[in-house]
Amino acid sequence: MQILVVEDEALIALDMEYVLRSSGYDVAGPVGNSENASRMGANVDIALVDVHLSDGETGPSLAAHLAQVHGVTVIFATANPEIVAADPHAIGVLVKPVFASDLLSTIEYAIALRRGVPVAAPACLIRLQP
Repeated sequence: MQILVVEDEALIALDMEYVLRSSGYDVAGPVGNSENASRMGANVDIALVDVHLSDGETGPSLAAHLAQVHGVTVIFATANPEIVAADPHAIGVLVKPVFASDLLSTIEYAIALRRGVPVAAPACLIRLQP
């Protein structure tokens, strides 16, 4: 599974990338804006998307594009979960700061969903879809 990290805060992006790579995941990015992330959408399975990127509050529209056009499983990672509380294009929200254990359990959950394996959502994930 290829995971795209879409985060414009360099330290957060690098930390997420490090945690994922250290756990054996293939990581694309990180990228900090929706334009670059949109171009990478065809080559990823899962995307961690911040709401506020370097080009504005573009995370929700990026999530829609990635999910609808490329079939990407989207997870928001944001300090502002209320902005995407009803977003139909993501499976849930991780509230920042995101801890490594929460990130990894959420990725495992997203992989299980993509494979059609019934599994309970981790407690750290605010669910947006059934």
